[in-house]
Amino acid sequence: MSDIEIFQQKIKECEGEIGKGIIGQREIIRQVMLALLSGGNVLLEGMPGLGKTMLVRTVGQVFRLSFKRIQFTPDLMPSDVTGTNIMVKEEGKSSFRFERGPVFANLVLADEINRATPKTQSALLEAMQEHTVTVGNECHRLEEPFLVLATQNPIEQEGTYPLPEAQLDRFMFKILVKFPSKEELKGIVNLTEGQNPPEIRCLMSGSELLEARRLISQIPVADAVMNYILELVMATHEEDPYIREGASPRAAQALIRASRARAFMEGRFNVSFEDVKNMAYPVLRHRVLLNFDAISEGMAEDEIIRRIIEAKEKNLYA
Repeated sequence: MSDIEIFQQKIKECEGEIGKGIIGQREIIRQVMLALLSGGNVLLEGMPGLGKTMLVRTVGQVFRLSFKRIQFTPDLMPSDVTGTNIMVKEEGKSSFRFERGPVFANLVLADEINRATPKTQSALLEAMQEHTVTVGNECHRLEEPFLVLATQNPIEQEGTYPLPEAQLDRFMFKILVKFPSKEELKGIVNLTEGQNPPEIRCLMSGSELLEARRLISQIPVADAVMNYILELVMATHEEDPYIREGASPRAAQALIRASRARAFMEGRFNVSFEDVKNMAYPVLRHRVLLNFDAISEGMAEDEIIRRIIEAKEKNLYA
């Protein structure tokens, strides 16, 4: 077997192992796996109690990644996230030493991120994009692989602050976690209330994950597929009765990386139009800002994205 086939098999085993601890939500697990392989941050939105935190913990176990959880609250300060300089006395002398915050981990769970103030939310901006933390005059490099998985309650919930556009754009995916079906709910209750919870095995290391990313970055993207990606992003900036602001150039980068990762998980070494269409929803839904007309008519971001894809498909096959 080639290196690519070996890693494809390992990734499938990891996906199955995560599924042992998370009942249902197969598409959610798949999209989190795609983010891991793409090196992008993830925003998980859903009502409390749907297993978002358990999913992130399970991912950390399967990939043997150091894990830290930050509970975002209105009184949380930026230094509680990044760390701070503390004064240390040694042999009669005083000096400052940097005390690392919980952001220094491979996998950082920002739990209920929209319950913190915008000032504290912005403490993650540099870490999410540059993978560094600057405190005072010193810049500290975060260990790779580094990933932020944030959970968010719907903005209609009391005591929440909307995430600023600059921070939303740093999330590669926004994944909607829906309420389980009756059968899935029964499985969740049996799993959590049973006497023998499933044992989650570690199947991959951080270094192996980085090697898988390297292989995925070599997957070719045909000119026609690349043009299709660019046209989808540009379409969000065309005159539309429901769009206030379109997606950023970072959206095109995320769509390329995500489509490569999906092709890899599907056992292919080329990116197809279907990969792009599938990834357009989690990549674009938080980057397309709707206007008042769309909100008043109950239009969702996914509906706008679907319309854009359908319009481009007509041109594609014309």
